Amino acid sequence: MPNAFSRRGAVILSAVCLACLMFGLEISSIPTILPTQEEVLHADFKQLQWVMNAYTIAVTTVLMAVGALADRYGRKRIFLIAIAAFCITSLICGLAPNVQTLIVARFLQGMSGGALLICQIAVLSYEFQGGRERAIAWGWWGVIFGIGLGFGPIIGGGIVAVSSWRWVFLIHVALAVLAFLLSVTGVHESKDPQASRLDTAGILTLSVAVFCLAFYITQGPDLGFGSTTGLAILGISVAGFIGFVIAEKVNPRPMFDFSVFGIRPFSGAIVGSSAMNTSFWPFMIYLPIWMQVGLGYDSVSAGFSLLAYTVPTLIMPPFAERLSLRYQPNLVIPAGLFTIGVGFFLMKFGSAAAHPSWLTMLPGCLLAGIGLGIANTPVTNTTTGSVSSDRAGMASGIDMSARMVSLAVNIAVMGFILATGVAAHLKEALPDLKATQLRPLAERIAAGDSVSVPGLTPPIVHQALANGFGWVMLYGAIGVWIMSVISFLIFNAGAARRAQIQPSE
Repeated sequence: MPNAFSRRGAVILSAVCLACLMFGLEISSIPTILPTQEEVLHADFKQLQWVMNAYTIAVTTVLMAVGALADRYGRKRIFLIAIAAFCITSLICGLAPNVQTLIVARFLQGMSGGALLICQIAVLSYEFQGGRERAIAWGWWGVIFGIGLGFGPIIGGGIVAVSSWRWVFLIHVALAVLAFLLSVTGVHESKDPQASRLDTAGILTLSVAVFCLAFYITQGPDLGFGSTTGLAILGISVAGFIGFVIAEKVNPRPMFDFSVFGIRPFSGAIVGSSAMNTSFWPFMIYLPIWMQVGLGYDSVSAGFSLLAYTVPTLIMPPFAERLSLRYQPNLVIPAGLFTIGVGFFLMKFGSAAAHPSWLTMLPGCLLAGIGLGIANTPVTNTTTGSVSSDRAGMASGIDMSARMVSLAVNIAVMGFILATGVAAHLKEALPDLKATQLRPLAERIAAGDSVSVPGLTPPIVHQALANGFGWVMLYGAIGVWIMSVISFLIFNAGAARRAQIQPSE
């Protein structure tokens, strides 16, 4: 640690950085082990989606609640509870005998992970309150968080290659024990005497809305999107979102103060935050499947190939900060989103090449990562910097919730599009295939399962996968471009209106 820190400060920062490393790894390292879990645990395509989605939905459910609990009952106390819970749930994930147990454990792990994320930010904010120490502390936190997200794929792939997928979870038991010991000895206790009551109504309605929407998208092909059950689940989701808005409107101290959306820089940045999690991050769940199943790479090679997608997100933020100072976030954020879209189009062309490989995917992966790196830091700084300091925590909570909600929904959406694209090619290539066989077969192929059906040759399987992933990449490109335009218009509408009413000289 730098000399600017006292011995205790170094211990505190080490504990917080271990916590953020664990949280980042549990998002980015898991996608590379999904094909292995499909084989070992006999998981189907929907279950693989829920291995990821259970975590992201659970994070969303606790984000705002934990902040209020930590302020009221003590940030150190809740931080220690979150670390212990993350340790226990990681152990359950690593020992899970079947995929159903793993999904439940991942939901519990996501709840503890969300608590871990909020508490580490609260602890860091309290312990390092000003000057050079604070700048260095937040800088280290950002670097370690980025390492967790950026190098998670190669770490996950490496663990699977030398040991078992279970150690991708079990390694967090040791890290959590170390983080717990450091926190006990180093972190000071702190509370907020003005802490507000828990917004239970808001938490429950938002959680139900997001869960039901993801469930409807994921299970819709089996339930029937227009069936009574399917429409009932969708209706509960809509009612949940409406209930959430009402709950926040009537609450005197809501966790979501919708009045901040009247601040154009805040709204433009939140659109950018959602856009990144409509395209870049949910596709990271599926890209390892393409690398391993579509291109035939092992877990380590796939992990190395994914570095082209993730490493630019670590390199670009300092450059993005300079761009923001020169050109302002109202231009930099939409430009970063547009660049992500260009990267997705290039990946689509690379996947459709005559002989696709990591080289044909490389330009698109790099450009998508560069675009994310350009947009990400300005989005975070703008959401917190465009509101008063006493509302910065709430603004940060809205930003993180927008990211997690859009991520959870788009994991489900991309999975549906992938399976639909695979099914479309199979229907064309195998016209005699029964309609009842089509969707299950497409989902098995999308998950990387080996299947044996008359007339289904390896070239047809590969082309079906390429078609499905091409649809997903097209969705990512068009979706992020649309949101880039929306973000630009929101950012600059006020300036355009002011220019119109300027008196002519």
